[in-house]
Amino acid sequence: MELKYHNITEAIIGSAFEVYNTLGYGFLEKVYQKAMQVELVQRGHTAELEHHIKVKYKDTIVGEYAADILVDEKVIVELKIAAEYNPKDEVQLLNQ
Repeated sequence: MELKYHNITEAIIGSAFEVYNTLGYGFLEKVYQKAMQVELVQRGHTAELEHHIKVKYKDTIVGEYAADILVDEKVIVELKIAAEYNPKDEVQLLNQ
């Protein structure tokens, strides 16, 4: 299956591996967030931290969400720092 923004998602995945391989595990999420921004920019992408997105319910704005990273104004990256994968985190990821 071809992803809509495959070049961006490939850069995001590659950046995540590079950041993890360089820093390892154990830092706060903000450290990884900034490192991801640095790595994505070095790869030629824009990476905006804490980009605010309005949440609508039936054409009414009911709140605001701050995306961890918005890449190239197209792809939202939600960072999760954990020792292992937790399927309970998927709910937040799917609501982006």
